[in-house]
Amino acid sequence: MKFNLKKFETSPQFHARIAGILYLVIIIAGFFAETFVRNKLFVSGDANATANNIIHSEFLWKIGITADLIMQICDLPVMIILYYLLKPVSRKLALLNLSFNLIQTAVLVANKLNLLAALFFLGDAEYLKSFTPDQLHTLSYLSIKLHDFGFGVGLIFFGFVCLIEGYLIFKSGYFPKAIGVLMALAGICYLTNSFALILAPQFSSITLLLPCVIAELSLSLWLIFKGVNIPLWKQKFI
Repeated sequence: MKFNLKKFETSPQFHARIAGILYLVIIIAGFFAETFVRNKLFVSGDANATANNIIHSEFLWKIGITADLIMQICDLPVMIILYYLLKPVSRKLALLNLSFNLIQTAVLVANKLNLLAALFFLGDAEYLKSFTPDQLHTLSYLSIKLHDFGFGVGLIFFGFVCLIEGYLIFKSGYFPKAIGVLMALAGICYLTNSFALILAPQFSSITLLLPCVIAELSLSLWLIFKGVNIPLWKQKFI
């Protein structure tokens, strides 16, 4: 995406709406991949049932991986636009936020290899015949579990993204303070859930991430339908 910085600074609405639309695509794609693919095919504690589900729904599994990658592709222009939108509040914090976001995206993209590995272990390649079916099912299951933890690691960095964005949005004046508070709360929830997953998995819960959905959906919809308060935005450049 090519930026005309001078035009962006004087009229950021177009880019704000692009960011909002792409952010909504990220939310929808992530919800689809997690809810209608992995939660449908993965059977907790049962490697054989999980393997059979994936074998019989191989294309659906691949669609889930594709949806995840679309998320990460969309994330790149979103994080760049948000950097420019939030830079007037604090250039250093906006740059730090961009850095955390880049690390998060890199971790999550690399983590997709675990989902591909889960599929490879269930193939019919000749070199796999040195393993028993039960062993291959277990290896596939472990790859999916490793993906879950890799996802949690990526969300640690995204938790800091939400905290910084929440602060910058709150201080901006050209975005609602309520969205800043919601984003900061989302950051706390992401960090709590991810560190719980590593330190005490029994306390990790999807319900901890519900405030995150509300916060990110609110931000995306605000960017689409309201964008930036232009008079207050322009004051930041005076």
